[in-house]
Amino acid sequence: MEFSAAGKTVLITGAAMGMGRLFARLAAADHAGTVVLWDIDADALERAAQELRESGCTVSAHVVDVADLDSVRTAAAEVRGAYGRPDVLVNNAGVVRGKYFWDHDHESDTKFVMDVNTLAPMYVTNEFLPAMIEDRGRDCRIVNIASAAGTVATPRMAVYAASKWAVLGWSDSLRLELVQAGHGHVKVTTVCPSYISTGMFDGVKNPLFAPILSPEDVTARSWRAMKQGKPLLMLPRSLYLSRVAKAVLPVRAWDRLADRLGVYHSMDAYTGRMQAPTP
Repeated sequence: MEFSAAGKTVLITGAAMGMGRLFARLAAADHAGTVVLWDIDADALERAAQELRESGCTVSAHVVDVADLDSVRTAAAEVRGAYGRPDVLVNNAGVVRGKYFWDHDHESDTKFVMDVNTLAPMYVTNEFLPAMIEDRGRDCRIVNIASAAGTVATPRMAVYAASKWAVLGWSDSLRLELVQAGHGHVKVTTVCPSYISTGMFDGVKNPLFAPILSPEDVTARSWRAMKQGKPLLMLPRSLYLSRVAKAVLPVRAWDRLADRLGVYHSMDAYTGRMQAPTP
């Protein structure tokens, strides 16, 4: 039977806007018992929480800096004390920097991106995973938002690509570890979308055969993949072919192909939203 979020606790990071807010709406539409929203933007978080409450959903909103381990530990303890562990965890929070690697600042760019995109989902997941494993009577789901940039190198996003390669490797390894250790009731879905029209990637030019995706479509398909227990979702489907081509072609041949498809110039005119690290 397909997994149902009805009556269950769903926790979403980066939940105040964009895809996080859309995931929260999907949870509410599926009649989740409680939707827990984590975000660092207090004002946007309250607006998102109020919207869900007006729809009749039970909401718990927490201002959390997911890049800060102490902040994650404190918020996770509050969630466990009030609701136990979540049945569905969506690691959605993410940031991007679009420039050549040598133009990155160590703190405000490189460390910030790696902390939010790579370490944060590990911090958050490890706070709740032991209880998920222990409760064998209830199926649990973990959704990790990686990126197509985690499968194909792209100029002007080296650090972002590194962070998402790490997420993809960690997430799929976690999935296999759970299977190997006999914890099949906890399923992990890794999502690798191409560019999404959320504001984070304004100005990008989509590669051939990889149209700019709508956040509504990505979240809906990710939610469906989560309920089905699908291990990997790549959007659009052409990414599966590019993954094969990259694996079988010599490096220089792949470089020529990717360049002609527009992959290597997709960030040339990037003007997207540049989130600032917390003080």
